Amino acid sequence: MTISYEDFSKVDIRSGTIIKAESFDRARKPAYKVWANFGPEIGIMQTSAQVTTHYTPESLIGRQILGAINLGSRNIAGFESQFLMLGCEDAKGAICLATLDPVTENGKRLI
Repeated sequence: MTISYEDFSKVDIRSGTIIKAESFDRARKPAYKVWANFGPEIGIMQTSAQVTTHYTPESLIGRQILGAINLGSRNIAGFESQFLMLGCEDAKGAICLATLDPVTENGKRLI
């Protein structure tokens, strides 16, 4: 399916840095609660992320990620997930996070 650039540009994807991560025991599938700083304009947002195969909560801290921040919130097992942390599946279906290299300022929009 092809979409227009105008449709794609409606998704607000920003750079952020993970500042806190912890196990999310109430989630149905193994997951973490993750908080990311998206810079002074947007601030800190939280999400639930099923990234437990390749990452520990400690290894996530300080990692710069990409997040879709304007998709609305979802309640996941009593936790408000405010953004979608982006990644791709590996050969076994585990999530590998989309990151930036080199790092950039928090809150920069994907263009």
